[in-house]
Amino acid sequence: MKILQYIAWSFVLTAFLSCKKAETSDFTYTTPVLLGDPNILLHDGIYYAYGTNAADGIEVYTSEDLHTWHKSPNLALHKKDTWASRWFWAPEVYYVAEKNKFFMYFTAEEHIGVATSDSPLGPFTQDVKEPMWTDQNAIDNSLFIDEDGTPYLYFVRFTDGSVVWVAELEKDLKTIKKETLKQCINTSQGWENIQGRINEGPFVVKHQGIYYMTYSANHFESPYYGVGYATSNSPTGPWTKYAGNPILQKPADLIGVGHHSLFRDKEGNLKMVFHAHYSQQTVLPRVMYITDVSFTNDAVPVMQTSENVIRPVVSR
Repeated sequence: MKILQYIAWSFVLTAFLSCKKAETSDFTYTTPVLLGDPNILLHDGIYYAYGTNAADGIEVYTSEDLHTWHKSPNLALHKKDTWASRWFWAPEVYYVAEKNKFFMYFTAEEHIGVATSDSPLGPFTQDVKEPMWTDQNAIDNSLFIDEDGTPYLYFVRFTDGSVVWVAELEKDLKTIKKETLKQCINTSQGWENIQGRINEGPFVVKHQGIYYMTYSANHFESPYYGVGYATSNSPTGPWTKYAGNPILQKPADLIGVGHHSLFRDKEGNLKMVFHAHYSQQTVLPRVMYITDVSFTNDAVPVMQTSENVIRPVVSR
C-alpha cells in the first residue's frame, strides 16, 4: 500500500512540476530598447532597428509592430569585418534594390565607413577594410538618393566644432567624390549653444520638392540635446534653418533626445526614431523611442513631431 501511495504522489508531484515548468517557460519580461543613435529599416514586413551600444560592433533588433522587439543573438556588424576595433556608432541601413544589397553606413574610431550584406540581419562586411575617407576624421554618415538617382552622403566634420557637410557618391555608393564636398550647416541658433558647438546626426528627406535636413544640436550628454531642421531647394544647399527650432526637445518626461533618423511604417506614415537619456539622472545607456512626423500646409510646409511617443520594449 505504501508503495502504491508513493507512486501516486510521484505522479502528482511530476504533474505539478511540469505545470510549473510550463508557466516558467511561458513567462516573459520586458526591458527598454537600449540603442543610441537609432535607425529603423522596414523590409518585407519586418522592422529592423540598429544603433550604438555594443563594444564590438552594431546590434540589430526585429519587430512586427514597433512596440515589441527581439534582439538578434548575433551582431549585424562585427569589428572583425571592419578596419576598426572600437567606437562603433550611429549606423544607418538601406536596402538598394538596384544592387540587391543592404548597405550599412556607420562610424568607428571617428571615421566613417560602409559595409554590405545580403540580409538586414547581417553579417555586414567590408570589401576593403578601411574608412570611406582614410585621412579625415568624420562621423554620422547618412545616405540620401535623390529622385534622379544621384547619391549623396551627409556627414559631420570637426571643422568648427561639429559641422555637417555633404558630398556626392560614386555609383558604388562607397566612394566619396571629394571634388563635390560642400559645407551645409553649423551652430548658428541660440538653442544650439547650451553645451558645445555641435550640429550632428544629419538625415535628409524630400517633401513637396523641398529638401529637409533634420539634425541634432548641443552635446548628447545635455538634457537640452534636441532636433531641428533646415530646408533647401537643392540637396547641396544653401540651407535655411527653421526659425521655430527645435522641433523635438524634452518631450514628456524625456531628456537628452536626438540623434534620430526618419522612416515610414507599414501604413506609409513618416516616423522619427530617436534616443533619450536612460533616466533623469543617468545618461547611459541611452534608450530608443519613436514619434510621428507630419507637415503643415504652409507654402513652405513646417515639419512637426507628435507629442505621442512610442516606448518600445524588448521581449525576453
